[in-house]
Amino acid sequence: MATVRTEDRGGGVRVMTLDRPPANTIAPELMNDMVAALKAAREDNSVRAVVLTGAGKFFSGGLDLRQTTNAADLGALLLDSGRDAWLDLLAFPKPMIGMLTGHAIAGGLINFLACEYRLGVEGDYKIGLNEVAIGASLPKVAFEIVRLRLTHQQASELLLGARIYPASEAVRLGVVDELLPAAGFEDEVMRRAAKLGSHPKGAYAHTKAALLKETVQRVMAETREEAESGAAVWMEPESMAARMAQAQKLGKA
Repeated sequence: MATVRTEDRGGGVRVMTLDRPPANTIAPELMNDMVAALKAAREDNSVRAVVLTGAGKFFSGGLDLRQTTNAADLGALLLDSGRDAWLDLLAFPKPMIGMLTGHAIAGGLINFLACEYRLGVEGDYKIGLNEVAIGASLPKVAFEIVRLRLTHQQASELLLGARIYPASEAVRLGVVDELLPAAGFEDEVMRRAAKLGSHPKGAYAHTKAALLKETVQRVMAETREEAESGAAVWMEPESMAARMAQAQKLGKA
């Protein structure tokens, strides 16, 4: 069963919904399904823009902590499928709009930040990049997405403070461009996505690629040794203990 659902709306808008209950957590199957969905949308000329969202109460709860118990599985996710999926999402040549209606934590928030235009609904949900608190190190591609979207001050507060914030802080932190009322929220997101999709697609794709060129080059220049060095942080005893404590807290251990 696919963990990414798609639905076509008016104006050439395709909605991609992360759907891996209960929290749409990141695992190889979800990242692979996302790559496949992006490829299909890229090759379909009727698709003019994509809206990325999450099913249920979560946009995404981040990495599935059950899959961080050994270095091989973790390395495959962080260094291979994860990097490819985040690059595909970031560099998607058509308008990519994030629609935030639920919790977006850690790597789940990276998925959202990869979208160039991001809208959130006013509501009672949480956002944050708490990797440091659970002994994790973001891979290079995730760091580059954060650097691209946020100011240094915003990135430092989110990454080094490792706090979880209420959605009401999302604009101040640079996570969303706007927080909109719940009434009519989805219709407004679709309207704005269709508007972006109405631009000549060649001009949009060329301009987006030019804006992202240096970011993508830095990601691609990372060596395997550098990537493995970052992934090794996850396997340090103190880091593993912090993640185990978090998993127990969430009832996942």
